[in-house]
Formats: sequence, structure tokens, C-alpha cells
Amino acid sequence: MSAIMQASMQMGLSPEAMVHLRPEMTPQAAVQSLLDVGAMPDALKLLARLLPKRYAVAWLCQCARDQPLELEDKAGASLAEKWVREPTESNRRAAFEFANSGGYKSLGAWLAAAAGWSGGSLAPAAQETPVPPPEHITACATVAAINLMAALVVEHFAARRTEFIARALGLLGTGEAAGANTKGA
Repeated sequence: MSAIMQASMQMGLSPEAMVHLRPEMTPQAAVQSLLDVGAMPDALKLLARLLPKRYAVAWLCQCARDQPLELEDKAGASLAEKWVREPTESNRRAAFEFANSGGYKSLGAWLAAAAGWSGGSLAPAAQETPVPPPEHITACATVAAINLMAALVVEHFAARRTEFIARALGLLGTGEAAGANTKGA
């Protein structure tokens, strides 16, 4: 199964969006085809899943830098950015713990969750048996964070989400990104 089709299924794209996708498409062409037909939510989901995890989190951090964030949101963004700069297990775990302790109720928690769910284990630190995150869960956190950032100015939600998506389209490149993310990058 192609990376495009696998990502589409993992992210639960709508049947209406799926008809516009072909297995041979590049990641950029697939996302653009959804944007062209106005399937913005599906385009965002596919984009988030096709980006390598570290790129997706870096994209969130870039978007967050331009936002008027609350203190908790800034803390979550800071933890996510620390993981992007140094993708160590301790930085991932710190982001995961922050998101988990906040009950995933704030933008900062979702920013941190994107990094925290990028690998490692979702089990408590003291638990010996690891619980690896599903491959697409970083993309789910990314979608939530982008939507929350877009909603910071409710009356411009659609335009802001479109602007955020435009920032990431170039990161998809010519198809290398899709393979990187579906292999656990």
C-alpha cells in the first residue's frame, strides 16, 4: 500500500477526500489536490501524517512563535521546541509528561503532545513494559494544535488554518517525507 493511501486511512480521511487521491501521487500533490477541492480538514490531516514527526513538531513550533500564547501554552511550545532541537528520550518524556499532566486541555498541552507522542513509551516512566505510541498519533496532536492555534482568532479561523498549512507544504518535498514518517521517523 502506498504511503499516501496508508496515511489517508490512518487519519480517517473522508470518502469524499479519498476519491481525489491516487497511490502514485507525491505527498505534496496529494495534499494540494485536497486543498484544490476545498477539503481543508482532510488536507490538514494528510499533511500532518505525511510529514516526518520532527518536521511536524518543528512546524507547530514555528506557527506558535507568531501567536499571543498564554503562559501554559508557551511552556508546552518550549518543551516541543526543545525536543525538536535535541530529540532525546528525556526531552520527549518531559513533553509527554507536561501534556499528560495538563489533561490535553490547552494548546500548550497539544504542542507538547506532538513531541511527546513521537516515540518512546506512553506508559508511566516507572513501568518496565513499554507502550509504544501508534505511528499516526503525532499527526493527530499536530492537527489538534493547528486547529487550536487557528481558533485563537475565531473570526479568521479558516484563513489562519490555510496560512499554517501553506507554511508546511514545502516541507513535503518530492515524496521523501512520506516514507520517512511511515517508517517511524
